[in-house]
Amino acid sequence: MAAPKRPYIPDYTIKDAKIRWRNFAGREEKYNRKGDRNFTIFLNEHDSNRLTEMGLNVKTLPVREGYEDEPPQDILKVKVNFKGRPPRLVLVTSRGRTQLGEDEAMMLDTAEMAKVDLILSPYWWEVDGKEGIAVSLKAIYMTIVEDELEVAYGDLPEATGSLRGREYTQEYEGED
Repeated sequence: MAAPKRPYIPDYTIKDAKIRWRNFAGREEKYNRKGDRNFTIFLNEHDSNRLTEMGLNVKTLPVREGYEDEPPQDILKVKVNFKGRPPRLVLVTSRGRTQLGEDEAMMLDTAEMAKVDLILSPYWWEVDGKEGIAVSLKAIYMTIVEDELEVAYGDLPEATGSLRGREYTQEYEGED
């Protein structure tokens, strides 16, 4: 018997997303198996409602002690999967944009974010008789914070192999 046809779930774009708990490198951590790449989006009310209506597994963080006056925070865990069709990972600076590959994805774990726009790609899954909807990253554009020196010197080409015409291994015999 063929599996029942499931409804199509469209991609979903979030502009100015607030993301936390980034693990684009796939590091093994307390709540993460080695090789699993993911991050969590802190959702506003509109996005939380829309994604819940779409059937995604939106969760609500428990209220922290001492912050009982704050509204509940809805979150969504997003997978970053390079099997099949890899996500588009783009770092944006004042000098332009740089597309990152799987081996450079870890740069997104520590980059200081100014703005994040992303596209989510929900999909149906089924394992051992269980099924549901998961979400993976289709594209992310992360504008990073640049300090005044990065802005001032960012257009200079990288030096390669030598320092002032001398090899790095050569002893400096300058004047004191």
